[in-house]
Amino acid sequence: MPDMLYCPWCGKKLVSKTIEGREYAACDDAMCGYVFWDNPLPVVAAIIEHEGAVVLARGKGWPDKIFGLVTGFLEKGESPEDAVRREVKEELGLDSTIQGFVGTYPFFQKNQLLLVYHVMAEGHIVLNDELEEVKHVSLDKLKPWPFGTGPAVRDWLEKRKTFV
Repeated sequence: MPDMLYCPWCGKKLVSKTIEGREYAACDDAMCGYVFWDNPLPVVAAIIEHEGAVVLARGKGWPDKIFGLVTGFLEKGESPEDAVRREVKEELGLDSTIQGFVGTYPFFQKNQLLLVYHVMAEGHIVLNDELEEVKHVSLDKLKPWPFGTGPAVRDWLEKRKTFV
């Protein structure tokens, strides 16, 4: 069940309902019909090549040694391609050019669907207030991690081996 207790449409109490074999929060008022489907949110992620290396970022509040790809939510009316370029610009201050689409990856722990792109970036890095630090990792030292954006890094590295 989600954190919300009341229907955003009519204000009545939400209850647990089984629909097609799955449990959902739904309005207790049969006339309303609201169901909280809790569908995954689309999130873009960027494998950023900059100055001959891949840029990994550490978000504010993350443990010291945890780094990942730059990610962000799509905004209303925005294409995934525009979103990934915007996120790179907002978070790092870099201009970027999309080199290719890496793939889609479920991130079940955060209820997200990751749309991952490979981008080339230019400029001087200027961190926004969402990031604590970044690091450049050479391609020969880049190691994927087992969750979140890590499987995309793994697949991208494998594709690179085919073409190099």
